[in-house]
This record gives sequence, structure tokens and C-alpha cells, in this order.
Amino acid sequence: MGEIVVLRHGETEWSRDRRHTGRTDVPLTERGERQARALGPLLAGRDIVRTVSSPALRARRTAELAGLTADELDPDLWEWDYGGYEGITSAEIREGRPGWYLWSDGVIPGDAEHPGETVERVGERCDAALKRIRPWLERGDVAVVAHGHVLRVLTARWLGLEPAAGRLFALHTGTMSTLGTEHGRPVITSWNVPA
Repeated sequence: MGEIVVLRHGETEWSRDRRHTGRTDVPLTERGERQARALGPLLAGRDIVRTVSSPALRARRTAELAGLTADELDPDLWEWDYGGYEGITSAEIREGRPGWYLWSDGVIPGDAEHPGETVERVGERCDAALKRIRPWLERGDVAVVAHGHVLRVLTARWLGLEPAAGRLFALHTGTMSTLGTEHGRPVITSWNVPA
């Protein structure tokens, strides 16, 4: 059985500045492009039979620079919709909501383009993506290129944990992780490996 090769996109200005970047399509910085290219050697020798990417340009560009061709753009892999917190840092949010924590306190509604969603809804999207990915694992590895929070939730769901357990898996830009099995049970086989 293959592994899910989890690739978080390279750095963007907003990720560098720690701004919540859900549906706003921010391009990679020069550093982000270098990170994406550096992922290529980590992928060498892997039997990747399918590449699934978020539709966001930052994810697609990361895949391309890493030497992958997206076979599928999966809208379920878009980043968490941060609603009214789109483009705002956690520190700025805490000025009005002391102690705010995304994983337990969620987001507030935003405009029509950023209505916001719960962690449970992100979990449902990840479950749907995993359902489509699993059959491909019988043939080899599946590369999944997406965003920090959605990939953390996807990992939690792979392990059979509640979506909010994604809070346990810090994930940096331009990194590779792998999800596999041990004795037929889902496990993390590597995590947050920098290029």
C-alpha cells in the first residue's frame, strides 16, 4: 500500500506574516518558490501514481516547481475558510477576543466570498478527499498539495481523530510529511520534513 505524501505549499507573503489565508489566492514569494523546488529531491524515487492539489495557485505552483503534475484539482482541499478573519493575524484577532484560539473558538462570518466554516465542516471536506484518495493508494503513493490547516485536519481524519485534533500537528510551509499504515492501521510515517 502506498502513502499519502503531504506537501504544504511554499511561503507566501501572508503565510510569512502569519495572516490567515483561506480563499484569498496569494502567490508564492521567491523563498516559497525555492522551498517548492527543494521538495523535488525529497520526492525522487517515490512511486507517485496520482497528484491531487488544492485549486489555489500557491498549491498548484508548489506542485509544479516540485516536479509534479496535478492530476486533480480538488476543491475539498482549499484552506479553511476563515470568514471575517481572512487576512488577519491571530494577534490582531486577540486584541478584540483575548485568548482566541482557532481550533476551539472558530471564525466569525465574513463577506460573500469568505462566509467562514467550522472545523467540523473542514473535517467533512477532508473525509471526502480521503475517500477519493484511498483507492489510489493500492497502486502507489498519492501526493496531496495544499495548505497548513486543511492538511492538519486531513491528518487528524486519516488517524481517525476528530477534526480539531489537527491542532496537534504543526506544519510549516514548504515541507513534506507522509501518512501510511502500520499493521493495517493509519499512522504518520514522517512529519514536517523541510526540503
